[in-house]
Amino acid sequence: MTEPLRVLLADDQTLVRTGFRMILGADGIDVVAEATNGTEAVEAVRRTRPDVVLMDVRMPEMDGLEATRRILTGTPGQPRVIILTTFDLDRYVYAALSAGASGFLLKDVTPEQLTAAVRTVRTGDALLAPAITRRLVERFTERGGDTAARHRDLASLTPRELEVLGLLARGLSNAELATRLHLAEATVKTHVARILAKLGLRDRVQAVIVAYETGLVSVGAGEAAEQSTGRT
Repeated sequence: MTEPLRVLLADDQTLVRTGFRMILGADGIDVVAEATNGTEAVEAVRRTRPDVVLMDVRMPEMDGLEATRRILTGTPGQPRVIILTTFDLDRYVYAALSAGASGFLLKDVTPEQLTAAVRTVRTGDALLAPAITRRLVERFTERGGDTAARHRDLASLTPRELEVLGLLARGLSNAELATRLHLAEATVKTHVARILAKLGLRDRVQAVIVAYETGLVSVGAGEAAEQSTGRT
């Protein structure tokens, strides 16, 4: 991608927006608009069509969660949304990921991490490592609720795709999946892409959430997977 990366900043704190704008600008990333609340963010996204939105969770008038839902359900050419938070395991962050956000960043992120994150999600990748997502899901998943993820039909997946989804949800990377399943890493990537397409998911973050919320993977299963792969 050779076109300048376009970002919208949504945060009610002026200092946060100013700091992020300076960091992104220094790395050649254009900040095309700023918003101080969710209502402004939704309108600014429709007006400026950014590639990535950096969205604070807690803002006046409309919070970042509702703004994320509206942006990702009613905006043509949907941007990628990164949630900003001061808490690494915030229930609002989990809800935003379920709504389609591509990841989250803590507000004390380093300049290098900020610019790398924006570039990562712009290419279509999820920002979170599966293991981090799993910990978030395990903490906040509540069975029996009425979310879109719980109603997805896993019957469309082949047995191999179900196996890949289950291992992905336990925190295994593509390389680890390839080793576990005795497959080429390119084949694993193909399986992951097909899973996302069949289930109508944006990225592997949502795939992890779906695996837990449909009961394919149970809470606590991730620790066993980490021990079996020698990670902590």
